[in-house]
Amino acid sequence: MRILILALVITSWSCKAQTETKIEPKLENIAWISGTWHGEAFGGKTEEIWSEPSAGSMMATFKLINNGKVTFYEIEIIREVENSLILQLKHFGSDLKGWETKDETIDFPLKEITPTKVVFEGMTFEKVNDKEMNVYVDIEENGTIETVKFNYIKQ
Repeated sequence: MRILILALVITSWSCKAQTETKIEPKLENIAWISGTWHGEAFGGKTEEIWSEPSAGSMMATFKLINNGKVTFYEIEIIREVENSLILQLKHFGSDLKGWETKDETIDFPLKEITPTKVVFEGMTFEKVNDKEMNVYVDIEENGTIETVKFNYIKQ
């Protein structure tokens, strides 16, 4: 009986792996990220606006609002580099003063793309459907990494 259960588990993993076919690291393969997205995280409202791919990149702005006031902003880009993609971002306070130094970015190299996921080291975009996506971000605090889920609805 245990062998049968193990065989069924392995078969189901194998079938799932086959449906998650990896695709080429090209911006047109992740264009589904583009649009205006709204959600909730960190006890507030979130807004993230992604452009369509053009000139080898996509760009985004992010805003977190708590109690009717902006907590912080981000500027993000995904760009094509050496037959792959990289996501880079910078944080800004509500006064638009940068958190990172002038030449510093937070970089997330690409790990893989499937038809419904874009997996960077430390950040994953997951397409739920045409109007919903989840973004998972690994946040390190006091030496511990916590994955925060952002559920977004496209406006």
